[in-house]
Amino acid sequence: MMKFSKATFLVTALLMGQAAIAQFKQAPLPYAYDALERAVDAQTMEIHYSKHGAAYTANLNKAVAGTAMENESVEKILANVSANSDALRNNAGGHYNHELFWTILTPNKDTKPSAALAKAIDGEFGSLDKLKEQLNKAGADRFGSGWAWLSVDSNGKLFVSSTANQDNPMMDIAEKKGTPILGIDVWEHAYYLKYQNKRADYLGAFWTVVNWPEVSRRYEAAVSK
Repeated sequence: MMKFSKATFLVTALLMGQAAIAQFKQAPLPYAYDALERAVDAQTMEIHYSKHGAAYTANLNKAVAGTAMENESVEKILANVSANSDALRNNAGGHYNHELFWTILTPNKDTKPSAALAKAIDGEFGSLDKLKEQLNKAGADRFGSGWAWLSVDSNGKLFVSSTANQDNPMMDIAEKKGTPILGIDVWEHAYYLKYQNKRADYLGAFWTVVNWPEVSRRYEAAVSK
């Protein structure tokens, strides 16, 4: 049975208490803070989720209140960020990106892409290893803070991209638009306690905790639109 820390239960209880009044909610973390130790240490995960992730959600609720986007989905907000404030852009992106990020990580070992996703990866990139190389490069080359993405474009094709800060490919200002199915957070708060300035080491370890069944589910949902 998976054991959860007292802090995990306290954060979950707080989130449940906020659920009745907040437009946007932070989903409970689907594993214990120390469940990903082979790649992400418990302290980093706890700070990342309970401080950084929670702040984006809380600040998104503040930023959207009283605007034309109030009561709209986060996806619609992202699709119209060019017409909205920087606060709404940054916090909507931060909320969406982190909610995706938690789900595409897992303590389960040696997960694999579905047959459909594996076929698409081989067709677009040549192999899973070559896809990893492209994503690692996108993450390593991102100057400052940002994300590396695997997404599906409007034609159902996979592509790799990188965005600054809390931007993502769903935004109308994105250089390459699409539906993200896997994102790698390369802000220093995601890795610095364990890896310091060795972002490449973090990127290499990231692949040991990827939840390929969830990435596959997102892929199949994106191509079925």
